[in-house]
Amino acid sequence: MTTSEQQKDVKTILPLSVFTPRAWAISVLDSPLVLLNDHAHLERKASTNALQLLHQWPYGEPPLRWSQELADISRDESHHLSLVVKILQERGGVLSQHHRNRYAQDLRECVRTGKTPDELLDRLLISALIEARSCERFKLLAECSTDAQLRKLYHGLWSSEHDHYLVFYSLAELLVDGDTLKKRWNELLELESEIIQKQSKNVSIHSWVENSDDREVAARSR
Repeated sequence: MTTSEQQKDVKTILPLSVFTPRAWAISVLDSPLVLLNDHAHLERKASTNALQLLHQWPYGEPPLRWSQELADISRDESHHLSLVVKILQERGGVLSQHHRNRYAQDLRECVRTGKTPDELLDRLLISALIEARSCERFKLLAECSTDAQLRKLYHGLWSSEHDHYLVFYSLAELLVDGDTLKKRWNELLELESEIIQKQSKNVSIHSWVENSDDREVAARSR
């Protein structure tokens, strides 16, 4: 499959407004232990996020689907954490005590706090965006890596992240009407595209590439 065919495939399954150049994957794969450490922390935080959302249903007793699907996501992310930590340690790496994800922090600054259900809606949609971006990144890493073990890891994870993105979006559909949801989703998609491109050039799942000439922006009619 050619580069253009690979990118086209990603664009058919993800709603992102900007897509990552292959130069990003080639760059971060040069430091696999640093990347694995960052990745492990992201899985840990994703599991915690799902558990926190589980208790945020605003209308009395939550539907069974709400509780079950968020619990399932937390379980999946914990399993991913175990896989990544195992590979990290087998390769001589150590999980750091501290971690910062500026990308996720910047996205969460977009949350309309204190306004239920607006705050919960934003948290769900931002969770969906993070999963969608991670899906795109894992797919790109699987395509670009020359390491068989890492290719297998990333190939196994990208479809799971895609499923999680769809679940978070579907849970948001329980909160508001379709027009309200679509309007806010499109607003956050544009904000995400700005935020991801402002990230620094470093070895992390949600970093960016400086001065990239092969950036591909998706032309979307929404």
